Amino acid sequence: MSNDRIRRIVIVGGGTAGWMAAATFARLLTTDYCDITLVESDAIGTVGVGEATIPQMATFNRMLGIDEAEFLRETQGSFKLGIEFVDWTRVGHRYFHPFGSYGINMNGISFHAYWLRLHGVGEAPAIEPWSLQAMASAQGKFMRPIDAGNSPLSDIAYAYHFDAALYARYLRRYAEARGVVRHEGRIDRVDLRPQDGFVEAVVLEDGRRIEGDLFVDCSGFRGLLIEQTLGAKFVEWSHWLPCDRAVAVPCAGTAAMAPFTRSTARRAGWQWRIPLQHRIGNGHVFSSAHMSDDEATAILLANLDGEPLAEPRFVPFRAGHRDRMWIRNCVAIGLSSGFLEPLESTSIWLIQSGLSRLMAMFPDRRFRSAEIERYNRILSTEYAEIRDFIILHYHATERDDSDFWRHCRTMDVPERLAEKMRVFRTHGRTFRENEELFNDTSWFAVMNGQGMRPEGYDPIAETLSLEETRARLAHIRDAIAASADYMPAHRDFIRGYCAAG
Repeated sequence: MSNDRIRRIVIVGGGTAGWMAAATFARLLTTDYCDITLVESDAIGTVGVGEATIPQMATFNRMLGIDEAEFLRETQGSFKLGIEFVDWTRVGHRYFHPFGSYGINMNGISFHAYWLRLHGVGEAPAIEPWSLQAMASAQGKFMRPIDAGNSPLSDIAYAYHFDAALYARYLRRYAEARGVVRHEGRIDRVDLRPQDGFVEAVVLEDGRRIEGDLFVDCSGFRGLLIEQTLGAKFVEWSHWLPCDRAVAVPCAGTAAMAPFTRSTARRAGWQWRIPLQHRIGNGHVFSSAHMSDDEATAILLANLDGEPLAEPRFVPFRAGHRDRMWIRNCVAIGLSSGFLEPLESTSIWLIQSGLSRLMAMFPDRRFRSAEIERYNRILSTEYAEIRDFIILHYHATERDDSDFWRHCRTMDVPERLAEKMRVFRTHGRTFRENEELFNDTSWFAVMNGQGMRPEGYDPIAETLSLEETRARLAHIRDAIAASADYMPAHRDFIRGYCAAG
């Protein structure tokens, strides 16, 4: 076995994906196990995806042993309690997709069922009062969880906003300090082994030849190794996800630093707003079939909170993934494996998931097909599950004010999503299937927020009387309101915990 051990890992491309990969290998394998090399060119720009994340990001940082406060200082980061969706259901409407749960489950029954029962008799018009994340966000509050017994303050789920370029730079320092070797330069060609088509080396423009046993393709949308060299095909989902371009621009920040991402639907797409310590990140994701670049840019610039800090930058993309993310001795991580637009902040999670599953099935130099096939199946399934959740936002809408929204609301959707919608419309039930990323609370938040109304509620909720249900929900609501009041302002918390210099 030792003769077949991976001795050399070559990561092609830097940015968020490349340096997350380098940091992971340096931490879990160490350079005593194998040499770890990263090749990138400063002349090739990065997309800089992932300025907003989901709570699983904290798990990745903990795995690396990174101090949270230091990480946030170094990346000008802030905290995120969820996503506010504006104008998605209809113009003038908004709802909140929180991290964490609504209320608490009682008698083994979902809290959603009890809320739907009260909602049906007109006593619970909105569900946000039963989410600490939603209530704290509405007041601009944040704190990390504390040991407070049964208080909601003991369990506060959160994620991060950060500057993606600064995060890549931070991870580069981390990885190089642990022995990762970086080579600056453009790749001129990729050499394959004649006998089996495995990647043997990448050759730089200056003639340097970098050989490896395992190659990790982090070259972005172009997929230098996985597609251009090894011939992976692209599974495209533009029928369901018609947005194919984004224009991004940072702007000056404001005194109030919201602890959430805002997503505002526009005529042919949507606009993001991500508050950091030193600026606000903004972008307009749109369908080029329904809107020109000039129109998209004008909408974005007209809806900034402050002065723009750079020229608008365009990012074309396709929604979908490679049909194989692992071919022979090459694994695609990040944008080279696929992209599903940043609506629910899943880009960095897909990097994290790809690396986690690669480590779980880490190969030797024989590169057995069983492990490769399993990896490709699991990652393809994960992309499809996230795809369905994103499609839901576009499809479950009342908007009828443009060709874009008329297409989205009337299109056929994948059967897995159609079934989830049918189940919800009967008794308001939502389920997390197997190990899919988004749980029942997330599905409920978006289905309910987008205006889907079930015919009834879970009949088992009637094991509690209406009076008892009313009393328990009032107690939970009051506890959440008191907890939100206790929390400090988001900016004040950052000032005392992780303010950047």
